[in-house]
Amino acid sequence: MQSKIGTGIVAGLIAGAVFGILMTVMNAPTPDGGETPMMKMVAMVVGSTSLFVGWIYHLFNSALIGAIFGALFNKRVSTYKNGTGWGAAYGVAWWIVGGLILMPIMLGGEAFGPIANPEMRSVAMGSLIGHLVYGLVLGASYLGIKERPATRVRTQRRSPA
Repeated sequence: MQSKIGTGIVAGLIAGAVFGILMTVMNAPTPDGGETPMMKMVAMVVGSTSLFVGWIYHLFNSALIGAIFGALFNKRVSTYKNGTGWGAAYGVAWWIVGGLILMPIMLGGEAFGPIANPEMRSVAMGSLIGHLVYGLVLGASYLGIKERPATRVRTQRRSPA
């Protein structure tokens, strides 16, 4: 039997990698009128502008959010249909909590600022799509890992020469 938390962590990392690629190629406007990859905005939460730091922080959060998914939805995820359904709903919930409330506040803005500011609405919608994709991949990956039979590593004993 596999751990529901461990399964959630691995599924969260898989989904986080997919979402991270989207955030690396999607740009957000900067106060000086330029643009920056959304992943750099993630890095700004921890005081950096490095894509590498953004990826590390993003994957840490992806694993944590995946672990919570495993703890909450393990018994509910039994088919790909309900896995992706619960995953999509969970992704949208995290868009509201993370993308619209926590991240704007951590970056010195206001909760729901991305949808209130016309210049940031496209970023908010891109974030919604990313969180939705994260949730869909999370739910599908979770079930795939959960249903995968456990494998054992066998070692062969060498006979003395």
